[in-house]
Amino acid sequence: MPAPERIPTGRLTAVDLLTKGELTVRGRVREASNAVLYCSVSYDGQEAHCVYKPIAGERPLWDFPDGTLAHREVAAYELSEATGWGLVPPTVLRDGPYGQGMVQLWIEADPEAPLLALVEDEEPGAGWKAVGFADVGEGRTALLVHADDERLRRLAVLDAVINNGDRKGGHLLPTADGTLYAIDHGVTFNVDDKLRTLLWGWAGEPLTADALDALGTVARSLAEGAPLATRLEQLLTADEVRALRDRVEALRGTGKHPVPSGDWPAIPWPPV
Repeated sequence: MPAPERIPTGRLTAVDLLTKGELTVRGRVREASNAVLYCSVSYDGQEAHCVYKPIAGERPLWDFPDGTLAHREVAAYELSEATGWGLVPPTVLRDGPYGQGMVQLWIEADPEAPLLALVEDEEPGAGWKAVGFADVGEGRTALLVHADDERLRRLAVLDAVINNGDRKGGHLLPTADGTLYAIDHGVTFNVDDKLRTLLWGWAGEPLTADALDALGTVARSLAEGAPLATRLEQLLTADEVRALRDRVEALRGTGKHPVPSGDWPAIPWPPV
């Protein structure tokens, strides 16, 4: 698929383009478990590529009986923006050719920027964090590692906040300019602990000052009547918003990255 055209700054923001632009379906991402359409979006002489996930194409999930994947995707973007880290591509909820759905700016990943690896060693090398051992077939195991990267560390905090139940390697999109984006946030915000991720390398370690500052900002933004809280109340259930506030306060209280609960598979498989 072609890379998106750059959106000129100062004329039209990505959110404006995604919200107001005309969507044209160009193809379908067939390996996805729900309907994912590759589109172009154009408005006022500007154009970009995007992903459109119509609510009508979502499969029901037994452990997410309320709400939609699309609403949770948008809520994850709003939370990411509140941290100031910009980890989730611009994402909006709007009508499209197949009804209301999530529309997200297409991100072209840099294949030369690996963030995950399987290694034969017992311990991770310099610049890497261990996740755990994985069966790679024929009775062999390898150590799954991820980069000891500040961008990933921020994402691990965001995932803990939104209670991400499916952080896989294929959801990590590093770009050629050094930015890291993360996608696929439909399985988030559950009231029960569902955190399942490949980013356990910092489990139990103290949160950085940067993370604690971001969590403080998020906590203030989630206060009753604050714009973010009001927006999330439109996207999530009241119980989900309360659980979100509780997770933020728990992280601030412990001052540490969470550890696997033991009540839920901690690592998604396959990891991609």
